[in-house]
Amino acid sequence: MSHKEIIQRQTQQDWANREFIEVVTNSIKKISDFLNSFDMSCRSRLALLNEKLTALERKIEYLEARVSKGEALT
Repeated sequence: MSHKEIIQRQTQQDWANREFIEVVTNSIKKISDFLNSFDMSCRSRLALLNEKLTALERKIEYLEARVSKGEALT
């Protein structure tokens, strides 16, 4: 194998490696974007759920206070 062929083969291998690295890098970016989006969605939904639970807890405390005082609930 001549020196020119060796350099040509190394150059082709280098380009193949660069293309592979680019594919892996883009895949990692897509996964990262998805995970960040998923995180934001989960945080938003959990915050909404927390608000609903807080409202329910307040209603329960109100009803418990009325029951303990012997007030009618209707």
